[in-house]
Amino acid sequence: MKNLILGLFLASVTFAFSQEKTIYDFNVETIDGETISLSDFKGKKIMIVNTASKCGFTPQYEQLQDLYEKYKGDNFVILGFPSNNFMKQEPGSDEEIAAFCEKNYGVTFPMMSKVEVKGNGIIPLYKYLTTASLNGHSDNEVKWNFQKYLIGTDGKLKQIYDSKTLPTDKVIIDWIEK
Repeated sequence: MKNLILGLFLASVTFAFSQEKTIYDFNVETIDGETISLSDFKGKKIMIVNTASKCGFTPQYEQLQDLYEKYKGDNFVILGFPSNNFMKQEPGSDEEIAAFCEKNYGVTFPMMSKVEVKGNGIIPLYKYLTTASLNGHSDNEVKWNFQKYLIGTDGKLKQIYDSKTLPTDKVIIDWIEK
């Protein structure tokens, strides 16, 4: 009987781990209003970053674009998620945000529709990114605009960097290149 119970327990644990979520389980809306599945990015390293147009860190758009241009052919993508969660620094509509990013920084990496990255309106993807029981990495919170989540080719959270870590920081470049 003990062996049967142990076997059932191990089978359920194995099933639970095999059902572990990845970012590939989420759909998001692009800044152009299309719904896309993050499974479209399977096999790529992904940087997810919450953005804002009126923030002291907004010039990071330039480095994000440079990084994207340099590594997009190496199975790397950046996904930008505009958010107005921090001191109302992203007040514009999706259309205004898209125009700002293109005009001021020539952004060509995929930008998503404006979302909530914390609080009661947090979108499911960011709930996953910030909850250890879901992401298997750590409990954390988005502390400010331009926080970076690095996702491995397996769709799982690998590292988190705050706003002060520039997109072109050596730790990020090393991660992309390894």
